[in-house]
Amino acid sequence: MAFAASDTTVTLYWLEQSRAHRILWFLEELDIPYELKTFKRGSDKLAPKALEDIHPLGKSPIVAISSPSSEAPLVLAESAFIAEYLCEHFSGAHLVLERFADTGKEGKVGGEPEEWLRYWYYMHYTEGSLMPNLVMKVVTNTKPLGYSAQNRTTSLRPGLFSFVASKIEDNFLNQNFVDHFDFLENQLRSAPCSGPFLTGQKLTVADILMSYPVIESMTRIFGVQRGIAKNRYPLLAAYASRLQACEGYRRAVANIVGIEGRFEAC
Repeated sequence: MAFAASDTTVTLYWLEQSRAHRILWFLEELDIPYELKTFKRGSDKLAPKALEDIHPLGKSPIVAISSPSSEAPLVLAESAFIAEYLCEHFSGAHLVLERFADTGKEGKVGGEPEEWLRYWYYMHYTEGSLMPNLVMKVVTNTKPLGYSAQNRTTSLRPGLFSFVASKIEDNFLNQNFVDHFDFLENQLRSAPCSGPFLTGQKLTVADILMSYPVIESMTRIFGVQRGIAKNRYPLLAAYASRLQACEGYRRAVANIVGIEGRFEAC
């Protein structure tokens, strides 16, 4: 595993109420110097166009890595890719689980320890399964913009939009959330060595990546939406609180408060 030189500069382009806060926390856990540039959402709740100057898709998080030996900064996007790359180059082994650590089953199919299987599963589950539902939840709870009596094709009428959004929630989203929350509650109940994290006793990159959808779920859904009550998922609720109590997370929040004056998870 190669470690970056001390004169390497890491810059995080952080957007409010976004998944970028996971990478800020992650950088704190790695305990390496970094520069932080913050951005605000527009009235349409979208990322500002300025981020497209950094990466063509204009999404956050974005990380740029500069060093004296490189002609141009290395620009990274996508949370899991950023996390894996930084672990590889900035001594992040303490946040990664080994595939065959002292099992004596190296190279055998199914010989990997449960902790490792969970670790890699959640590295993909976060964005592949859980986040699409939460993104749709945000969309169905956002009032349409651009409607006017003169230009009726710019968006759905607010009343019609609300009707369609409620049907999407009733017929699709709510049951999906129940399925995911039941699953995560049972995963925490059966965590190796009794947890307290999804992969066992050790905080990993996977937990950090899971922090945004779990905390957002607590904010947007638990105790609010159609009978999905917080007390139904006590382990998941405690997990969300445990993540926010981690020292690295608290330092990340403090950094944003120092710059922006406040911090909102989602």
